[in-house]
Amino acid sequence: MGVPAKKYVYPYISSNPDISNGEPLIDGTRITVRTIAGYYQMGMNVDEILSSLSHLKASQVHSALAYYFDHQYEIDELLKENNDIDYWKTQVRNSPGN
Repeated sequence: MGVPAKKYVYPYISSNPDISNGEPLIDGTRITVRTIAGYYQMGMNVDEILSSLSHLKASQVHSALAYYFDHQYEIDELLKENNDIDYWKTQVRNSPGN
């Protein structure tokens, strides 16, 4: 008999299909885990992230970072897609009215 997979719970983190395509985000905000991870990847520490997003609490940022570290591949893929300039140029060219 194998060991059942453990389901982790991240306080302050949820998702809503109506916000950011259901990406994980900080409860009660539209701040995605991807946003926090992006700041972290730019070299910002928790205090610097809190200075930029002063409406958040340290516990919310820590929870977002914990989620990021446990789902790093998934979040890094979202970051890569979001930062793909050629993709966004194509989206703008293909949007109605262009």
